[in-house]
Amino acid sequence: MGMKWTGKYENVKQLKEIIDYMEQKGKELKYAIKPDIQLGLSYHVIPDGFEHYSVFEVSDEQPLLEGLVELHVPELTYLITEHLKGEDIGKTYDEIASVLKDSEYIPYKAPAIEYFDSLPIKHERYPVNRDKSDPQFQILIPIMKK
Repeated sequence: MGMKWTGKYENVKQLKEIIDYMEQKGKELKYAIKPDIQLGLSYHVIPDGFEHYSVFEVSDEQPLLEGLVELHVPELTYLITEHLKGEDIGKTYDEIASVLKDSEYIPYKAPAIEYFDSLPIKHERYPVNRDKSDPQFQILIPIMKK
Protein backbone atom coordinates (compact mmCIF):
# COMPACT_ATOMS: atom_id res chain seq x y z
CA MET A 1 0.00 0.00 0.00
CA GLY A 2 1.37 3.38 -0.87
CA MET A 3 1.50 6.22 -3.35
CA LYS A 4 1.78 6.21 -7.13
CA TRP A 5 3.80 8.66 -9.21
CA THR A 6 4.06 8.77 -12.99
CA GLY A 7 6.46 11.18 -14.63
CA LYS A 8 9.42 12.01 -16.79
CA TYR A 9 13.02 11.64 -15.62
CA GLU A 10 13.37 15.43 -15.52
CA ASN A 11 10.62 15.59 -12.85
CA VAL A 12 12.12 12.99 -10.52
CA LYS A 13 12.41 15.61 -7.74
CA GLN A 14 8.63 15.28 -7.33
CA LEU A 15 9.08 11.55 -6.83
CA LYS A 16 11.60 12.11 -4.03
CA GLU A 17 8.99 14.25 -2.25
CA ILE A 18 6.42 11.45 -2.58
CA ILE A 19 8.90 8.90 -1.23
CA ASP A 20 9.62 11.12 1.78
CA TYR A 21 5.90 11.69 2.36
CA MET A 22 5.18 7.96 2.12
CA GLU A 23 7.94 7.22 4.61
CA GLN A 24 6.02 9.32 7.16
CA LYS A 25 2.62 7.97 6.08
CA GLY A 26 3.96 4.44 6.56
CA LYS A 27 3.87 5.03 10.32
CA GLU A 28 0.05 5.03 10.06
CA LEU A 29 -0.06 1.53 8.57
CA LYS A 30 -1.07 -0.64 11.52
CA TYR A 31 -0.63 -3.87 9.56
CA ALA A 32 2.68 -3.18 7.84
CA ILE A 33 4.57 -6.47 7.56
CA LYS A 34 8.02 -4.86 7.69
CA PRO A 35 7.46 -1.25 8.81
CA ASP A 36 11.19 -0.51 8.67
CA ILE A 37 11.46 -1.43 4.95
CA GLN A 38 10.06 0.90 2.29
CA LEU A 39 9.67 -0.42 -1.25
CA GLY A 40 10.18 1.46 -4.50
CA LEU A 41 8.55 -0.30 -7.45
CA SER A 42 9.36 1.22 -10.84
CA TYR A 43 7.75 0.25 -14.14
CA HIS A 44 9.18 1.84 -17.30
CA VAL A 45 5.91 2.05 -19.22
CA ILE A 46 6.18 5.58 -20.61
CA PRO A 47 8.83 7.09 -22.92
CA ASP A 48 11.50 9.10 -21.07
CA GLY A 49 9.98 8.30 -17.69
CA PHE A 50 8.35 5.69 -15.52
CA GLU A 51 5.55 4.77 -13.16
CA HIS A 52 6.66 4.39 -9.54
CA TYR A 53 4.95 3.07 -6.43
CA SER A 54 6.39 4.04 -3.05
CA VAL A 55 4.88 1.40 -0.78
CA PHE A 56 5.00 -0.72 2.33
CA GLU A 57 4.03 -4.37 2.32
CA VAL A 58 0.87 -4.83 4.40
CA SER A 59 -1.33 -7.73 5.46
CA ASP A 60 -4.89 -8.19 4.21
CA GLU A 61 -6.22 -6.68 7.46
CA GLN A 62 -4.87 -3.24 6.53
CA PRO A 63 -7.69 -0.92 5.41
CA LEU A 64 -6.86 1.34 2.47
CA LEU A 65 -5.88 4.73 3.85
CA GLU A 66 -7.12 7.89 2.17
CA GLY A 67 -4.82 9.07 -0.61
CA LEU A 68 -3.06 5.72 -0.94
CA VAL A 69 -3.33 2.99 -3.56
CA GLU A 70 -3.31 -0.75 -3.21
CA LEU A 71 -0.96 -2.75 -5.41
CA HIS A 72 -0.63 -6.51 -5.71
CA VAL A 73 2.78 -7.73 -6.89
CA PRO A 74 2.71 -11.23 -8.37
CA GLU A 75 5.20 -13.82 -7.21
CA LEU A 76 8.17 -13.71 -9.61
CA THR A 77 11.77 -14.90 -9.86
CA TYR A 78 14.26 -12.12 -9.13
CA LEU A 79 17.88 -11.25 -9.65
CA ILE A 80 18.76 -9.75 -6.26
CA THR A 81 21.74 -7.50 -5.63
CA GLU A 82 22.79 -4.55 -3.51
CA HIS A 83 23.41 -0.93 -4.48
CA LEU A 84 26.31 0.13 -2.27
CA LYS A 85 26.79 3.43 -0.50
CA GLY A 86 29.12 5.67 -2.49
CA GLU A 87 28.32 4.04 -5.85
CA ASP A 88 26.54 5.62 -8.83
CA ILE A 89 23.02 4.18 -9.22
CA GLY A 90 23.19 4.43 -13.02
CA LYS A 91 26.39 2.38 -13.01
CA THR A 92 24.78 -0.19 -10.70
CA TYR A 93 21.87 -0.67 -13.10
CA ASP A 94 24.25 -0.80 -16.11
CA GLU A 95 26.17 -3.60 -14.38
CA ILE A 96 22.92 -5.49 -13.73
CA ALA A 97 21.95 -5.22 -17.41
CA SER A 98 25.41 -6.47 -18.42
CA VAL A 99 25.21 -9.47 -16.08
CA LEU A 100 21.81 -10.40 -17.47
CA LYS A 101 23.06 -10.21 -21.09
CA ASP A 102 25.68 -12.84 -20.28
CA SER A 103 23.29 -15.12 -18.40
CA GLU A 104 20.50 -17.52 -19.25
CA TYR A 105 17.93 -14.98 -18.05
CA ILE A 106 16.21 -11.89 -19.44
CA PRO A 107 14.26 -9.20 -17.63
CA TYR A 108 10.64 -10.19 -17.08
CA LYS A 109 8.03 -8.27 -19.07
CA ALA A 110 4.33 -8.55 -18.35
CA PRO A 111 2.37 -9.63 -21.44
CA ALA A 112 0.70 -6.93 -23.56
CA ILE A 113 2.60 -4.06 -21.89
CA GLU A 114 5.07 -1.89 -23.78
CA TYR A 115 8.24 -1.02 -21.87
CA PHE A 116 10.82 1.68 -22.57
CA ASP A 117 13.92 0.51 -20.68
CA SER A 118 16.33 -2.42 -20.93
CA LEU A 119 15.46 -3.18 -17.28
CA PRO A 120 11.70 -2.61 -17.55
CA ILE A 121 10.80 -3.39 -13.93
CA LYS A 122 12.97 -2.35 -11.00
CA HIS A 123 12.09 -3.05 -7.40
CA GLU A 124 14.08 -1.57 -4.54
CA ARG A 125 13.98 -2.29 -0.80
CA TYR A 126 15.40 0.37 1.44
CA PRO A 127 15.42 0.90 5.18
CA VAL A 128 13.41 3.89 6.35
CA ASN A 129 16.43 5.12 8.34
CA ARG A 130 18.70 5.22 5.25
CA ASP A 131 21.13 8.00 4.39
CA LYS A 132 19.04 9.75 1.73
CA SER A 133 22.02 11.61 0.28
CA ASP A 134 23.94 8.35 -0.33
CA PRO A 135 21.67 5.34 0.25
CA GLN A 136 22.51 1.67 0.28
CA PHE A 137 19.62 -0.61 -0.66
CA GLN A 138 18.61 -3.92 -2.16
CA ILE A 139 17.66 -4.15 -5.86
CA LEU A 140 15.33 -6.83 -7.22
CA ILE A 141 14.92 -7.28 -10.98
CA PRO A 142 12.17 -9.68 -12.09
CA ILE A 143 13.66 -12.21 -14.52
CA MET A 144 12.69 -15.20 -16.64
CA LYS A 145 14.56 -17.84 -18.65
CA LYS A 146 15.60 -16.84 -22.18
